[in-house]
This record gives sequence, C-alpha cells and structure tokens, in this order.
Amino acid sequence: MSMFDQLSASTLLSGLSQTHIAVLSSAAREVTFAAGERLFEEGAPAKGCWLVQRGCVAIDAGIPGRGPVVVQTVGPGEVVGWSWLITPARWHFGAIAVAPTAAIELDTDQLRAFAEHDPTFGYPVAIAMLTMVLDRLQTTRARLLDLYRNPADTPTRR
Repeated sequence: MSMFDQLSASTLLSGLSQTHIAVLSSAAREVTFAAGERLFEEGAPAKGCWLVQRGCVAIDAGIPGRGPVVVQTVGPGEVVGWSWLITPARWHFGAIAVAPTAAIELDTDQLRAFAEHDPTFGYPVAIAMLTMVLDRLQTTRARLLDLYRNPADTPTRR
C-alpha cells in the first residue's frame, strides 16, 4: 500500500484534502521500533510525529525518585508526538515501544515549513492534531475521575 493510501486511511487525517494528503506523504516514511526502544526522551527537542500502525507505545513521565511512569498507552490508529507544534518544541513526556511497533513517521520540520508556506495546509493539520490532543485530554480526564472517585459512590455487591 502506498504512503498516500496509508495516510488517506487514517481517521485522524480524514478532514484533509487529497492534495494535503499528498503533501503529507512527501514528508512521511515507514519506521519500526523494537520492544523497549525509546522514541524520545522527556525534555529533549521535539522533532517527529508518529502514526502508529501496529504495536503499542507507552507515554511516560519522569517522577523524581521513581523514574519514568507510564501515563498512557497508544496503539494502532493513534498518534505519538505533538509537542513539535508549540515552541519551544520540547517533549513534555517520553515515549517507548512496549511491543514491536510499526508507524508512519512525519518529518515535522518539513510539516512546519509546508504550513508556514501554505496556511491552507497548516490549518487542517493543526486541527487534526488538536482533535487528537482533545481526545487524549478526555481519556486522561476519565482515568483521573476513575482513579479519584469516592469509594462510597461505588455500589456494594451482596
């Protein structure tokens, strides 16, 4: 399957025109990560964005005295890496493959240059990324509500 076809099949990119998918395709390549391979470190310069095709990536945060703690996992159809959108572009979390993972890597330097040259490309890409960020925030919210729910609110079994 061509890169264009793979990107066209992505739910995340469904709002982009075929012309914009073609532009994205020119900045994309297929990559693989072995289980345990780190995609990026928290605090490092943010470059790259990955659309997971197969496998699983853990998003982690460094906790003093504990080391990296997994805060979320990302699987097929989801995106890893959006910190490149906001300057200064630094990773706010780390990411590590927890299983053999195949992904489409987007060259974010190229994406930024395309977006600066053509806002009609940059706007829908930014909206697609922000939609993903909102989904992540809602997932995190649901997890926090579950984590901090009042045990007295849970019905008891008889």
